[in-house]
Amino acid sequence: MIIFGTRGYLYQLAVLTMVCGWCGNPAAHTLRKRVTKFTLFFIPLFPFSTKYATQCTFCGGEQRIPKEQAEQLLAQQGAGPDGGNPFRGAPQQGAVPPGQNPYQR
Repeated sequence: MIIFGTRGYLYQLAVLTMVCGWCGNPAAHTLRKRVTKFTLFFIPLFPFSTKYATQCTFCGGEQRIPKEQAEQLLAQQGAGPDGGNPFRGAPQQGAVPPGQNPYQR
């Protein structure tokens, strides 16, 4: 007896701020990638379907987008001077430089 089937995997690629097409609010949207893989004896072998979508965190509306648009959104997110990472760049006011104890005077 051969056991085969499919399994879906959901990857969150980014969180983007956009105006929602459903509710019209400027809100955070999650960019997701759903990959469906063929399995044999519960072992995923190869992907046969990949779909991209954005979901509004305000209203929950979801919109499918093509792969090219998803790649473009990812490229726009990382195009800033800090590489899209909010934790990199200039230190915040009151920040302690690395290697120094903030409780020692």
